[in-house]
Formats: sequence, C-alpha cells, structure tokens
Amino acid sequence: MRFSANLGFLFTDRPLAQAIQAAASAGFDAVECHFPYDEAEADVRAALTASGLEMLGLNTWPGDRAAGDFGLCALPDRVEEARAAIDQAIAYAEAIGAKAVHVMAGRTGESAEERRAADDVFRSNLAYACDKAAKVGPELTVLIEPLNLKDVAGYHLTDFSHGAELIAAVGAPNLRLMFDAYHAQIMGGDLTARFTRYRDLIGHVQIAAVPDRGEPGAGEVDLLWLCRWLHEQGWELPVGAEYRPRGATTEGSLAWLTEFQRIGKTSS
Repeated sequence: MRFSANLGFLFTDRPLAQAIQAAASAGFDAVECHFPYDEAEADVRAALTASGLEMLGLNTWPGDRAAGDFGLCALPDRVEEARAAIDQAIAYAEAIGAKAVHVMAGRTGESAEERRAADDVFRSNLAYACDKAAKVGPELTVLIEPLNLKDVAGYHLTDFSHGAELIAAVGAPNLRLMFDAYHAQIMGGDLTARFTRYRDLIGHVQIAAVPDRGEPGAGEVDLLWLCRWLHEQGWELPVGAEYRPRGATTEGSLAWLTEFQRIGKTSS
C-alpha cells in the first residue's frame, strides 16, 4: 500500500521543497500539502521532479485564520475572495502538476436560513472551481472534505451525506469527497460502512490516530486494520498521512510506515 506525507503537518521545520525531499528520503510514495503559496512554484516543481514524488493535493487559501477563518467558499459575503482563492489554488496546482484542489468551505452560521444561503454559495463556488479545473485537464480533481466540529467549530461541511448532496447538485464529474478517517471517526465513527456507502464519490483518503491526531499505532482506531481493509476493498491510491507527530520531529514518528507499506505485499 502506498502513503502520502501531508506536508502541512509533517516535515514542517523546513521549506516545502526541502520537505518534499525529506518525505522521499523517509520512504513516502507521494506528498500533499495545505497552503504552499509562499513557496516559488518552480522550486516546488523542481523538488517534485528530483524526488520522483507526485503532489496529490493542496488547499484553497483559508482566509485570515487568526481572525477565525477556516475557508471562504461557503461564505455568502466573501464570494470575490473565494473565487480569488480558487483561481490561486488551481493556477498553483497546474504549475506544479498537483492532482487535486481541496476547496475549503469555511465556518458559517447555524440557522436554517444561514445554512441555505451558505449552501447556495458553496455550490456556485464549487461549480466555478470544477469548471476551472476541467480546463486544466481531466487529471485535476476538486475535493470537498467533511471536518469535525471538535477541531473546527462552525465548519459548514461536517458529514458525508451533505457532501454527497453537494456533489449531486453541482453535477461535475471532477468533484469528489475526501474521506479523512480522523474527522469521520470523531463525527460518528462507523468508518467501513460510511466508506462503503460513499465509495464511488471518494477521491482521497487520509488517516491519523484518534483522538490525539498523532501518528498511526495508538488511539481508538486500529489504522493498520483499516488500511488492510481499504486495500481489500480495492483502494489503490496513496493514503494521506495527515497527522501531527507526537514527538519533536517527523523522523521520530515514522515507525509505522514500513509495516503499513507491506499491506498488499504479504499475506497480511
């Protein structure tokens, strides 16, 4: 089984280009990131070429996180900023050959009226993103990700059924769900049933221990078992390791990787 290092959490003590090289040296099969926009596209592309790793995805700019922003694309009063963030993400993805752009919804109001307004804007912005991504080419996917409310209070998209409704409403073939087992476990668990239910819509899978979001090998979910099960279901794409190392360095958190990469190569 193959695994992708999420460079938003791993190897963060160095510039992105060096983090890509570090992920390759550690044995990862691919990389993904959060917000690469301070790094020169040419440097990132060169690091990907030199390492032989693919960049699986990046996020749209989340806005002012110090002020509470966690995405812009479902915010009715910030459409112009959201479209600019989508343009920026797709242009950057095209420049470095990334495979997906995660369009971040953001925190929205809780009333029924506020949620309807946010849904209308999110659908419109997702249609815009899917159209822009399609012009880059069929290899570029747009992702949406249900997040848990414990970590991101007020986030607009928190469950897969809502994500599936959005995908059906937008009707774009390049719009897919991100299945993050960490968020999904916190928001109801039942991971295998929900993965199975939405399997045809899922474009990327991520893992981290629950509840501390540390590396695999501890916590309430047996991630080795889950990855074996995913392999048995025919999941062949790299699984994103989006965890925060419990220790001081990423290198010190990688004891799990070799055993997980044996999945599919042995009788286990």
